[in-house]
Amino acid sequence: APVLTSSSVTPVIPERMLLCHCYHHCPEDSTNNTCRTDGYCFTMVEEEEGGSPVLTSGCLGSVGSEFQCRDTGNARLRRILECCTDQDFCNRDLHPTLPPLKNQDSRIHHTALYTSVCISCVMLIFIIIYCYYRYNRQVTRARYSMGLEQDETFIPAGESLKDLIEQSQSSGSGSGLPLLVQRTIAKQIQMVKQIGKGRYGEVWMGRWRGERVAVKVFFTTEEASWFRETEIYQTVLMRHENILGFIAADIKGTGSWTQLYLITDYHENGSLYDYLKSTTLDTKALLRLAYSAVSGLCHLHTEIFGTQGKPAIAHRDLKSKNILVKKNGTCCIADLGLAVKFISDTNEVDIPPNTRVGTKRYMPPEVLDESLNRCHFQSYIMADMYSFGLILWEMARRCVSGGIVEEYQLPYHDLVPTDPSYEDMREVVCIKRQRPSFANRWSSDECLRQMGKLMTECWAHNPASRLTALRVKKTLAKMSESQDIKL
Repeated sequence: APVLTSSSVTPVIPERMLLCHCYHHCPEDSTNNTCRTDGYCFTMVEEEEGGSPVLTSGCLGSVGSEFQCRDTGNARLRRILECCTDQDFCNRDLHPTLPPLKNQDSRIHHTALYTSVCISCVMLIFIIIYCYYRYNRQVTRARYSMGLEQDETFIPAGESLKDLIEQSQSSGSGSGLPLLVQRTIAKQIQMVKQIGKGRYGEVWMGRWRGERVAVKVFFTTEEASWFRETEIYQTVLMRHENILGFIAADIKGTGSWTQLYLITDYHENGSLYDYLKSTTLDTKALLRLAYSAVSGLCHLHTEIFGTQGKPAIAHRDLKSKNILVKKNGTCCIADLGLAVKFISDTNEVDIPPNTRVGTKRYMPPEVLDESLNRCHFQSYIMADMYSFGLILWEMARRCVSGGIVEEYQLPYHDLVPTDPSYEDMREVVCIKRQRPSFANRWSSDECLRQMGKLMTECWAHNPASRLTALRVKKTLAKMSESQDIKL
């Protein structure tokens, strides 16, 4: 057999070239309207919008010609192209013709009709949604505007707010003052000074007949928060010494301008956050704050059965800024604008239609990684307990032992930025599973050691492992007893 070397040359057999007639599409080297190709001859008719048809013929190279011969045209041109390869000049016998315009017109009409129907449907949906919300707002306002035309309810001189509330509890439904009394009080309040500001609005100190009250003025955009908080406060049997005392709610304003008021007891010590920043605690003060706060939470979480029953309620935004400190060193829970109720008769969770979410820093892992079961009420209760564990940590740091105390800090102050994102919190709480750290001195103080154990069991990663508010309350009561402290 002959041996092929690298210098061997394979002879190239020239391919047969096809001759085509060309018109409007002739290459520079063509003569007598003739071109040569290794592919196809073609004839094409195209028409631009509003123009007349133009005939073109010529050669297509073999590369890509199959694709070109299956030409689908484009949006701006009407075009039809035919190819052949059976003999030289075969494209002279090709006579492509454009289809009539009628199909395209009907397609345009169908598209226009379809588009206008879609736009009409979307507009109708928006109108229905707008009307629904407007109707809801009017129903809400109507509820609080009863008797606007009537004379103001007369509240006898010398009646204190405490007297009015006690009378309404003994004679009424146990769900707060009558609406007309609330409206009258709201009208008679003098605003004294602004004492706080939040994402929902402002808090003012006001006076009613010489008594100090707190007035929360909501932004108009926060109507859902105002309505939910008012609704929760007016729940039957809601009054408790460790839940902020509700006095009245009112809407003031015209159609275009509205102010939403929530009037409550006034506590000069402000929030637990403010109090801890400026005050150090001894063991008794620590246990008093912690026990009263968990008592309020326990009352909120507990369902009371009976004709005058109370549903179980979860707070959903527990933090030291939403707990107030009374004059006697006990706490009361405030800001119920995000609370959820459990309707046990229908086994349904009543979630407020509110765009606000909780505070990222205090969110439990199941909220941060979106694994919380929104249909299961117990999920919200256990989420509250995680946040409560962080609040206990804030309190314990400010308790003096052996002459030492830590400066006030927010939970995770050393692990996330000042205004952490969901991602910052998820990284620390869910992925790294970190929790606030304990100072060494806690291990040598019996009260702080037990508090550390308690908060660790509140902020467990697995919600099912967390302590209930009732269990925390009993443990704190036992701790106080063992230290001979009366709560």
